[in-house]
Amino acid sequence: MRELRLRFDRLLLLGFLILLDRPIGTLSSIHEYYNQGFAPRSESFFFHGGSEGLYASQVHGTPNTSDSISEGKAPVKGRSFIRFESVIFRRTKESAARQNKMHPKTGLVEAIIVEIKDRDKIGGGSLDSDAICCTSELAHDTSCKLGEVIIHNPERPNWPRRIQTHFQGDEEEIKMVPQTVDIDSTGMYYLYFMFCDPDLKGTVITGKTIWRNPEGYLPGKMAPLMTFYGLMSLAYLILGLLWFLQFMRHWRDILQLHYHITAVVALGMCEMAFWYFEYANFNSTGSRPMGITIWAVTFTAVKKTVSRLLLLVVSMGYGVVRPTLGGITSKVALLGVIYFVASEALELIEHLGNINDFSGKAKLFLVLPVALLDACFILWIFSSLSKTLEKLQIRRIMAKLELYRKFTNSLAISVLLSVAWIGYELYFNATDPLSELWRRAWIIPAFWNVLSYLLLLVICILWAPSNNPTRYAYSEDTGDDFDEEGVPLTGSSTKASGDMLSKLERKERKTVSSTDHVFGLGEDLEEDKRE
Repeated sequence: MRELRLRFDRLLLLGFLILLDRPIGTLSSIHEYYNQGFAPRSESFFFHGGSEGLYASQVHGTPNTSDSISEGKAPVKGRSFIRFESVIFRRTKESAARQNKMHPKTGLVEAIIVEIKDRDKIGGGSLDSDAICCTSELAHDTSCKLGEVIIHNPERPNWPRRIQTHFQGDEEEIKMVPQTVDIDSTGMYYLYFMFCDPDLKGTVITGKTIWRNPEGYLPGKMAPLMTFYGLMSLAYLILGLLWFLQFMRHWRDILQLHYHITAVVALGMCEMAFWYFEYANFNSTGSRPMGITIWAVTFTAVKKTVSRLLLLVVSMGYGVVRPTLGGITSKVALLGVIYFVASEALELIEHLGNINDFSGKAKLFLVLPVALLDACFILWIFSSLSKTLEKLQIRRIMAKLELYRKFTNSLAISVLLSVAWIGYELYFNATDPLSELWRRAWIIPAFWNVLSYLLLLVICILWAPSNNPTRYAYSEDTGDDFDEEGVPLTGSSTKASGDMLSKLERKERKTVSSTDHVFGLGEDLEEDKRE
């Protein structure tokens, strides 16, 4: 029972360390350090050197340690590793002055590589369950060595991997020997630089480590997204070709709304293509290409903004029951501009900022405005849809009413799916604080791209160009115009519009031919005739 309690205490201790210093993301597979200090934890000092999901090597052997990205030499394909390059530890002058310059070892710094499932193998002891460093008492009681980090794993004595670097004499600076650690097991790996000597307090680290998966430098969480963006690029290309053919086939009967839909389809094609090339470049070089990333981020922000504006103006009946947005045009444009600025800022920080220094509060500060603006869009969209449906139902314009019912049902389903997925995201993040489920993390961002594509597909089907768009296009003779405040449901209003409705229905019977069926909407013709 005591042994179980000690193991549980050690697990909590290391888990606490990982949670406190877990980076929010990764800027690249080249983790660089710039005179960064060590943080005190328990009786030790440590620096978090990075964490990534890594797949096991597909080939084995010792790679050439001089094979460096900075030298432009490609590593052996199929190999997964963590490489230490130009890592330098620098202690304070006061610390160095206290040492004897004749001693070969006057300070120890250790690099510890641990797979998350083996986190309970670090720290602990029979005398003190919270110990990270080996004290004189623990050295007599256990097999640990005085001044070292305690690692106990009888099944694998050399794992978690420990790499030691000693200061020499009274030197202020020591360089870590360049070396490569092969990864032979798939998992989430954490790297910590640690020391137990209190005389080394104030030591800083400079240099870099390079992390590689068998197929390239993309972190394990991101690797499936490169394939996903490639498939999404193909999906948008197919949709774009079909839309373009239909657009050119009926170019004489194109509505203004069709140009807005075309813009969203084109933006989606560019966005997915840029993200695919960005990930492909990242995978081959190990760092994010600044130019491509900025373009991808910008296209994402523009597409998100234009997509929401498209949903809004469609919900208002633009081009169907009203020729213009009238006095609310400026409000719609202002909301779009604000949303673009907020979305662009968040995307830039997430993909180009210094992720390790990007605190949770700072991220929350940027996420909240985007979330609030999304809520504003949703409320405005459904409010406008309600007024549009009310207007069409009063005047019994059946073809347009059926069109908007289908659109409303599709939008409602997408909102329900979004709410359910947000709940799943919260559950996923709450139950996986240490990223142990990293191989499934890619589906979180992928879902939103798929949902956006499907909703755009529905709009393309419902509002597809045809040679007879009068069934769902605005006509001055029908008196479709109405103000943004809605139409009152009163008997007098219905009576006053009776003659106009009769004229409208007669006109629709004359102008619509039985051959003009647009993606399933043509069946409304028979219904109108019976009425």
